Amino acid sequence: MINSWEIVKELESNNSRLFKEDVIEKHLKEKDFQEGLAMCLDPLVTFGVKQVPESENDGDGLNWEDFKKSSNLLINRDRTGHAARDLIIDLMNLSSNEQWNNWYRRILIKDLRCGVSEKTVNNVAKRMDLKFRVPVFSCMLAHDGAKHPKKIKGDCLVEYKYDGVRVIAIVMKGKATLYSRNGKIFNNFGHIEEALSKPEYNNIVFDGEVMSDDFQALMKQVYRKSGAKTEDAYLALFDMLPLKEFNDGKSKLNSFERKQELNKLSMTFGSEIKLVDYEVINFDSEKGQDKFLKMNKDALDKGFEGLMIKPNDNYYESKRSHAWLKIKPFIEVTLKVMDIQEGTGKHEGKLGAFHVEGKDDGKFFSLSVGSGLTDEQREKYWAAKDKLIGRLIEVRADAITKSIEGEHFSLRFPRFKSFRGFEEDEKI
Repeated sequence: MINSWEIVKELESNNSRLFKEDVIEKHLKEKDFQEGLAMCLDPLVTFGVKQVPESENDGDGLNWEDFKKSSNLLINRDRTGHAARDLIIDLMNLSSNEQWNNWYRRILIKDLRCGVSEKTVNNVAKRMDLKFRVPVFSCMLAHDGAKHPKKIKGDCLVEYKYDGVRVIAIVMKGKATLYSRNGKIFNNFGHIEEALSKPEYNNIVFDGEVMSDDFQALMKQVYRKSGAKTEDAYLALFDMLPLKEFNDGKSKLNSFERKQELNKLSMTFGSEIKLVDYEVINFDSEKGQDKFLKMNKDALDKGFEGLMIKPNDNYYESKRSHAWLKIKPFIEVTLKVMDIQEGTGKHEGKLGAFHVEGKDDGKFFSLSVGSGLTDEQREKYWAAKDKLIGRLIEVRADAITKSIEGEHFSLRFPRFKSFRGFEEDEKI
């Protein structure tokens, strides 16, 4: 039987995915190799240590069962701090050089360093018809709300979308571990870990964004191996659920109920943890639509990445789900139709675009708007073009831009929304 560290060395020898899958297939039924892969690649198995030294010694060798027994002391946090460090040193001294550096150490640092992921292993296990699988880390992800407007209805939680680093914080046995959305462990936010490492948070999953005053500077610190400066970072929380439900892939409480639970728990948070601002909006009412437009304007003014819309009665799902919809902030301006341009190609003989001008919020705009119109509207408005000059239309866009000449303002990706009145210059 080949040693597990020799399999890892073989996997390192060739970057071909098919080669790696063939090597894994030859050895995946071997118990030690299978258990080591699971221990290393399962993101929820953590050892509570950040520094694991390489060995320059060559011990007599350490069998797998003894290593597994000792590593479980770390996993279960029966050895922490200096006791954990001393245990690791003992294991290193007992192991042979290759055994430690190419196998046991890589398990403890959660990185096999041979180009093999849980997806690769699971693909091979499925092909071999094995029951064995490495658990895959999966959190909730949003769909683009602009592509699913019919799902934005009724009572919804609307949150500002922060431009930070997505973090899933999982607390087990009084110790918090911070993960990326893909299950990679973050080690550079010790003050946030400490703030969440409380027995009362055991078996809770917190979902949020790590924020800093300078996003670019924050990104440079996220994966630094030493000397990371993240003291000003804080965790902006927007969700929570029990660990079991996170692992099962779906919450039992809906969006509004989970938010209420998070609000209750927030009384125990320190300054390192903040809640994301939100409003409950009824999208079926005019008042709700007005409130949404105000939040949209605030998102633009305050520099948020956008808005998140979460229907109240939907659930957390550990996958991309329509229960979360992300919306980019948009601008709406009301401008006067100065000219109507005929379309070309398939729009020949129909409305191609409105040329609009006017002042909005102290800025003079001049631009053409040809998007956002249905074929039916193009025919209808072209037939009534003489009556539409001077009418006011509402235009939705992504951003305000300056014209090339610099004499007026324009809009990025302008889209026709609606007329604002029935007569010339009438705004309702």
